[in-house]
Amino acid sequence: MTLQTISILGATGSIGQSTIDVIRRHPDRFRVRALSGHRRMPQLAAAASLTQAEVVVVPDEASAQLFRQAWSSDMPLPEVKIGASALVEVAQEVCVDTIMAAIVGIAGLPAVLAAAQAGKRILLANKESLVAAGGLLMAAVRDNGATLLPIDSEHNAIYQCMPVCRDTGFAVNQIGVSRLVLTASGGPFRQWSIADLGNVTPAQACAHPNWAMGQKISVDSATMLNKGLEVIEAHWLFAMSPDEIDVLIHPQSIVHSMVQYVDGSVLAQLGNPDMRTPIAHALAYPQRIEAGVNLLDLGRQGKLEFEPVQAERYPCLGLAYAAMRAGQSACIALNAANEIAVEAFLQGKIGYLDIARTVSQTLDWHIGSATAEIADLSDILAVDEACRAQAQHCVQTNPVSTASPL
Repeated sequence: MTLQTISILGATGSIGQSTIDVIRRHPDRFRVRALSGHRRMPQLAAAASLTQAEVVVVPDEASAQLFRQAWSSDMPLPEVKIGASALVEVAQEVCVDTIMAAIVGIAGLPAVLAAAQAGKRILLANKESLVAAGGLLMAAVRDNGATLLPIDSEHNAIYQCMPVCRDTGFAVNQIGVSRLVLTASGGPFRQWSIADLGNVTPAQACAHPNWAMGQKISVDSATMLNKGLEVIEAHWLFAMSPDEIDVLIHPQSIVHSMVQYVDGSVLAQLGNPDMRTPIAHALAYPQRIEAGVNLLDLGRQGKLEFEPVQAERYPCLGLAYAAMRAGQSACIALNAANEIAVEAFLQGKIGYLDIARTVSQTLDWHIGSATAEIADLSDILAVDEACRAQAQHCVQTNPVSTASPL
């Protein structure tokens, strides 16, 4: 059995930690070359010691010093690389077979593009890469013989429900698929009165009922902006139009997504809500390996519920569809505005409902003023920077929240 060499970008987040857990269960299959972390240097040091990583990437010299201070292992200190350029360098290393792309936000895009251009096997947990650069990334994957395997539970579920000849980046409706259905838990406020949503606190928004996730993605799940990003991601991965991608509320998070076929068949992938399942699937694909996840007991589960999405409760989902129909640059604006708005909400600067307002205002501003075509990474980053500035302006002009920061 050939040993697969992996670098994990975003090793201290929930996806990175779950990836390490799965890898450590199969030392005969996987070895870790490099880890990256943006914060939490003690956790990065612990992870590097646990995996015997040879390289770590940190954002700046201050972080590098904190990492060295946190290192308590008897093993030699890993090589410490610094900055965004180091992430790109690690993503392209010849000795690495697979990149786990788990950095949150558009900050992960340059390394993902670099990995695609180097023909790597990419396990994609950074949905913003496809949201902001879907056309460029899919072209890089095709042109350089890279492999792109989705880690988001929804897209991984769809991938598993495709025919044996499945691949990403082709029109799946050409093989008899009529519709993709992404499931969503509905988040912590699914049954709240809409009138009460203005009083939501950061702590409440981060308390997801089913999944253990980071703060940003937890808030995105509550607003369902995260599901909107996933719709855009599905559009690029499977070349389906907005009208061929639906979202359905499924509070139990057991059915992770479904694929409808033209003959009336619907294939669904089920499992307990644990990200180690899609991670293990992608790590070992096309084989299957044990992931440390308890087997699903449907008898004990009792019932599975489904309901349509209430547009007035989740306006961010509608904004994502609007951005997808408006084009690539609007998707960049959507993501940029949301990152600014969620951070402001977590800091107590704006209210929960102001997230959608900030995204909507920024999207309207961008669609009304944008003329530039997206040809390369610099174009993407320029649109992202302009829209972040506009979103910051919206944050400053929105009412200040009385909620305490998290």
